[in-house]
Amino acid sequence: MDHGISDIDVLIREEKRLTAVESYEDAWAEGRAAGIEPDIMADAAIATALEELVRANGEAAALSLVERMRDRLVAGEFNPATVFH
Repeated sequence: MDHGISDIDVLIREEKRLTAVESYEDAWAEGRAAGIEPDIMADAAIATALEELVRANGEAAALSLVERMRDRLVAGEFNPATVFH
């Protein structure tokens, strides 16, 4: 299977994303087990992520992420009842 450099980069990025999701799911489960409400954990997670993104890439990158996430939320991507084909 011959992958170009961009294909390899895409695969590496997806592997990193999946690892991040797994780490976050573990932290979320730990917080829930400690009795922390979902809205408190979500607020802390989003604020921390935005602070780190601003530090690493600037406010424009953070704003761009917020706008993309808003579009995905409005599209129903985060609704567990929504089915994508």
